[in-house]
Amino acid sequence: MSIKIGIVGVGSFAQCFIPLFKAHPLVERVVLCDLDSDKLAQNAEKHGIHETCGSLEELCSTDVDAVAIITQNWMHAPQAITALKAGKHVYSAVPTGITYEEIATLVKTVEETGGIYMIGETSTYYPGVIYCRNRFRKGDFGHVVYGEAEYYHDWDHGLYDVMKWRGGNNWKRYAGGPPMHYPTHSTSQIISVTGARMTQVSCQGFTDTSDDGIYLKEVNEWQNIFSNESALFRMSDGSSCRINEFRRVGHPGTVRMAMWGTEGSFEHNAAGSIWLTKKHRESERLDDLLACKGAPVKREKEAMDVVTADDGTHLHASAVHPVERLPKEFIGLSNGHSGSHQFLVDDFVRACEEGRHPEMNHVWDAARYAIPGIIAHESAEKGGELLQVPDLGDRPGGGCNQVR
Repeated sequence: MSIKIGIVGVGSFAQCFIPLFKAHPLVERVVLCDLDSDKLAQNAEKHGIHETCGSLEELCSTDVDAVAIITQNWMHAPQAITALKAGKHVYSAVPTGITYEEIATLVKTVEETGGIYMIGETSTYYPGVIYCRNRFRKGDFGHVVYGEAEYYHDWDHGLYDVMKWRGGNNWKRYAGGPPMHYPTHSTSQIISVTGARMTQVSCQGFTDTSDDGIYLKEVNEWQNIFSNESALFRMSDGSSCRINEFRRVGHPGTVRMAMWGTEGSFEHNAAGSIWLTKKHRESERLDDLLACKGAPVKREKEAMDVVTADDGTHLHASAVHPVERLPKEFIGLSNGHSGSHQFLVDDFVRACEEGRHPEMNHVWDAARYAIPGIIAHESAEKGGELLQVPDLGDRPGGGCNQVR
């Protein structure tokens, strides 16, 4: 069995995924879709794809089995709902959505249609997160006490060009979105390790001081004044976690996490990564293990020690990435965001082909990644008032590390 996939949006980020969907052995064919006819034609020629559609509605009228939505972030949930109602499975770039109501509708649509939805959250396949997930399953953390995760991305690091590309002449209307409306790179790290969900939040916002006019109430769609937000969450397993979403910060940029347990802890900062226990001599430096310098292709009976041109390399993967599960057709192809892209594509394609929800990043995970940020911003607007975080339930049958 093989599936047919339509890719909605052929901008710069889609360039990372078009070759992977096209190369996957379970994908029969790929259709490209974009409102910009010139860009659509250029990408069809560039990638050797002959079928195109000029709108999502047109694509949904074809025989594709699934769509991959790689469009402006405020369009994700409505477009996903449209595709699901048309009988298509959906892969969506982050975030899941930007209002609680549209995310609740998205989850309900999956439940009513029986369609498969997966959020393309890269952080769940970052090496440090995989490492922590593996150690958590072994019980090495003991009882998790506290976690923290952050996404630091200053506007001077390419965000102006991105938002001008996405928003056109009216780009500032959408550029000033609340940082906590884009929380999934951070929240997913903690949630995907322990399976616990966020239940309460108090958040503080930093009122922007820049003169570029992005974070002015009268300018942006959300009347948002905060360029940085910090949230403290209560978790369903009794632990707590801190999430930072910063867009004005003197920092080169990062997505990272740390986690402390009663028996063991993981720390990651600018100095590197380390595993720690109560015994000083048992600390373990992890920089080489987690470095995304490429993983050798494994021979049938033994792992290679040396990578040669004939053998190939899983590009940008680390030693903790389970590269043995990837299709051989991915060898040598791009694999961005710390080795995550190939795993995300493979997860989604296999879920569609097998007719099941993915083990991770399914719609219930996607809701738990995004909704806490939406409520956190509400808390920041109320001066840090403690608010309850609503939950939309679990994947049928549970998940990898699910804790209610």
